[in-house]
Amino acid sequence: MLISYSRLIGAPILSIQAGGPIATIKSAIVDPNDLKILGFNLEGPLLNHTDATILDVRSIREYSQLGMVIDNIEELVAPDDVIKIQKILELNFDLINLKVKTKKGTKLGHLIDYTVTSEDFVVQQIIVKRPLVKALVDPELTISRKEIVEITDYEVIVKDEEKVLKARAEKEDFVPNFVNPFREQGFAPAKTENKKD
Repeated sequence: MLISYSRLIGAPILSIQAGGPIATIKSAIVDPNDLKILGFNLEGPLLNHTDATILDVRSIREYSQLGMVIDNIEELVAPDDVIKIQKILELNFDLINLKVKTKKGTKLGHLIDYTVTSEDFVVQQIIVKRPLVKALVDPELTISRKEIVEITDYEVIVKDEEKVLKARAEKEDFVPNFVNPFREQGFAPAKTENKKD
């Protein structure tokens, strides 16, 4: 299932042991090398007395409409408990508000949201808010991770604008390829005969 980052922010973390919410998601910790969420920064009154404010995605049992389910509050870690998460936190990397450009240097806008899969929390699409002039025709642009060429501290570089727009147009022109068996030629409802008594 695809989930937008904006929907994850503020989502409750539910503990099976506590029988309810123990915190909410404040932000995501995204690895810029493979665009995978490694963990989430949490906030909440139960966390004020501890350094354990990070939820490693490996501790998530499931994601549902109610929130993210974990076993208990001991699943949470401090920022320096997991080396890989600590290194990403030191980078201070955030996808939101990065500029988005093509390889040729054409400005497409800035990143306002992204979607991830609920199974492995890998970024699948980025949502780009278009510059003012282009926003009149197309206010937002959805770009697949396949179109991303490079990510720096300040910008996301994607393939040429024409290729991005073409890939989007192909998705919009999609027509389901199924046949309704009840609409096929030659199908006729069975006739019932009225028998006279």
